[in-house]
Amino acid sequence: MTKKIAVLAGDGIGPEIVAEAVKVLHAVTKGRLDIELEYGLIGGAAYDETGTPLPDETVVMSKAADAILLGAVGGYKWESLDISVRPEKGLLGIRSQLNLFANLRPAILYPQLASASTLKEEVVSGLDLMIVRELTGGIYFGQPRGIRILENGEKEGFNTLVYRESEVNRIGKVAFDIARKRQGRLCSVDKANVLECTELWRETMTTLGEQYSDVELSHMYVDNAAMQLVRAPKQFDVMVTTNMFGDILSDCASMLTGSIGMLPSASLDEDGKGMYEPIHGSAPDIAGQNIANPLATILSVSMMLRYTLDQAEMADRIENAVSNVLDQGLRTADIYSSGMTKVGTSEMGDAVVAALVN
Repeated sequence: MTKKIAVLAGDGIGPEIVAEAVKVLHAVTKGRLDIELEYGLIGGAAYDETGTPLPDETVVMSKAADAILLGAVGGYKWESLDISVRPEKGLLGIRSQLNLFANLRPAILYPQLASASTLKEEVVSGLDLMIVRELTGGIYFGQPRGIRILENGEKEGFNTLVYRESEVNRIGKVAFDIARKRQGRLCSVDKANVLECTELWRETMTTLGEQYSDVELSHMYVDNAAMQLVRAPKQFDVMVTTNMFGDILSDCASMLTGSIGMLPSASLDEDGKGMYEPIHGSAPDIAGQNIANPLATILSVSMMLRYTLDQAEMADRIENAVSNVLDQGLRTADIYSSGMTKVGTSEMGDAVVAALVN
């Protein structure tokens, strides 16, 4: 049965890194899995062509697909636009339209890159952490929001942080199930000492934890969690947290691995359908220069095969190929160190393909 994949390259380095990921996808599925790719617009590229960062055609195509591969959205070019049509609205919109509420962000340190981390090798060596981020609620989506003028003429910006008990239960179940398949430890991150919304989050997670007696549940305030990530990151197995906290903590965790260019992500709905993308941004300052690291996007394809397309063997092959390429000493600029061989975006993609077929 043919699997339909919607490909949304987006902005900045998006088209470059997605092109390499697609090469790898074709190589690993050839003769093993029938796939059909359909390309669509999102973000700034979509705005330039259609006047909206998320065209209806893209939503329809993505809903019909079995999975979505996304590059990146945004860039300096569109920063002056009204917030309602900025590229990031396309990303938030498609997550909401597809109900992609569970964001899985692994932070795994390849042993070949231990020296690339800004932390001491003994602190990060062996790191294997999964951050589960709630993706369709919280302060990024809460209403009311906006900028208003007060009686004295001063401007005031306001946003609303809101979570329903059902939303917390839904993301909590995903996190507990993942922890059950790993080391059996789950840390729920909140700010329950000052935010009533996350006080409810903690209460709900605690109650849910009674159904998972085989998983050790702990709680941590987000400021302490940020400190602990750089002090002793290997204490964590799975972390689960709100949309905004997860956004921040997962970027922090990315640097433990040596580069944000190494980290993939999956955003899943309740049925396991997902959108897969690197966690980094569009990096417009290096777009078109063939220097971006495509490995996070390639590893996002691995997650797609594992979590949505049920092809664990193919996912393993991609991950092993990436490790093989790193063993060869090939490095893009973001992970380059003395004694290694610096390669460009397309060369890194070619190397992974070669490692797959050899």
